[in-house]
Amino acid sequence: MQFTSFEFLIFFPAVVLLYYGIPKRLRQLWLLLASYYFYMSWNAKYGILILASTVITYLCALVMGRIQAKGVQSKTKCSVILIVAIVSNMALLVFFKYFYFLHDTIATVCSVFGVKMGTPSLEIVLPVGISFYTFQALGYTIDVYRGTVKAERNFIRYALFVSFFPQLVAGPIERSKNLLWQIEKMKYQRMWSFDKITRGLLLMLWGFFMKMVIADRAAVLVNQVFDMYYLFGGVALLIASVLFAVQIYCDFASYSTIAMGAAKILGIELMVNFEAPFFSTSIRELWRRWHVSLSSWFRDYLYIPMGGSHCSKIRKYFNTMITFLASGFWHGASWHFVVWGAIQGIYIIVEGLLEPLWKWFDCVFHIRWKTLVCQFCRGICTFLLFAFSFVFFRADSVKDAIYYLQRIFQNFDVWSLFDESIFYLGLDRKEMSVLLFGILILLIVDACYAKKRMLFDMLVKEQCLIVQYVIVAILLVMVLVFGVYGEGYDASQFIYFQF
Repeated sequence: MQFTSFEFLIFFPAVVLLYYGIPKRLRQLWLLLASYYFYMSWNAKYGILILASTVITYLCALVMGRIQAKGVQSKTKCSVILIVAIVSNMALLVFFKYFYFLHDTIATVCSVFGVKMGTPSLEIVLPVGISFYTFQALGYTIDVYRGTVKAERNFIRYALFVSFFPQLVAGPIERSKNLLWQIEKMKYQRMWSFDKITRGLLLMLWGFFMKMVIADRAAVLVNQVFDMYYLFGGVALLIASVLFAVQIYCDFASYSTIAMGAAKILGIELMVNFEAPFFSTSIRELWRRWHVSLSSWFRDYLYIPMGGSHCSKIRKYFNTMITFLASGFWHGASWHFVVWGAIQGIYIIVEGLLEPLWKWFDCVFHIRWKTLVCQFCRGICTFLLFAFSFVFFRADSVKDAIYYLQRIFQNFDVWSLFDESIFYLGLDRKEMSVLLFGILILLIVDACYAKKRMLFDMLVKEQCLIVQYVIVAILLVMVLVFGVYGEGYDASQFIYFQF
């Protein structure tokens, strides 16, 4: 069940109405049942998989909690239990997501030595969202091991934490210390708040705007160019690579935004997953703003345990590269995802190595890096570097990505910008104008967020109730009028569903 489907438009209001209509003590159970129905609507077998991950991490955390309470050789015993939880959950993830990748890699290596491997007869389907809820459950288990949270004894409450449907299949990857206590207070929560409902509706509608007006419209051009990149010149390829960066941002951020809005209506505050990343002036800053829940997960559970930045420079750069390689591998079972992750690591390392040079420039030439012009130039360079790296993310293979980038610089037909050939890349003049208008609105909203202005308080909260819902209605009309849907279009699945 997708957020953009007709089924969700029926499902979500029904869930909300019953949530606030039933006795408070039954709210957790109701949301748990609704969450499993939401997830199993893709495939009923998926429920068994998420239940297995939930039961394993629940029992392991419970055992660790009891061992810690006794205080006798707790560290060693808890370490064993933690390893069991990590290995069992990672085994599920590796089998369903990386089985064919590992098989093909081993088969390729064996073929070099003249050994042939047979083709596996298994038909493995990647369950949607498995990487997200697996990492969320493992994060909770590690937190219990570290003693930062107490083991949850209520199974229904913990199962809801793992499967909470707004953020189940594409994040954000929530932390136990943020979400568990909110789930626990459901039984004390008062009736709905018009303020929260308004905020939630606005977030959901803004998410639909990003998805249906920008991401799905950009996808028309991006898919056409990337699928037949060898037929296009450099300008078309450059436009497609830039628009893909915009597309994946709007596609992924839209899911997180809709999830935040849906959760807010239910009285739950989810973490912000994107913080205006395209207004970053460095790759390091961009990754602090991009997919915050995953970036912070790898930081807290991989980068820092390896030593983080509190070690030698060589070890620091090694930790950085390992973290980004793991991030790339998390995104997909293919070498081009790994290369994409490696590129991000190289960006960060090179930035660190060049930092003394920028300081020297500042001292010698008295460059004011924080001026508007410098910030703008650095922002453009950061975005272009990021967009070029995402060619490896979007391409079918490393070879295709390299050839794609080569064609940009070898066949840069600048005159195609003036002969209207760009309107034959999948979007005509009208559709392109709507796309650019949508991107302009996106930039304005992100600029307000980047400046830490309280956009909601300024435009909505301070207004009367009638004005608030007029704003909601205007945003709804924009989605209905300019959204990509209906005859001639297929409902585009959220990109991160495959991860």
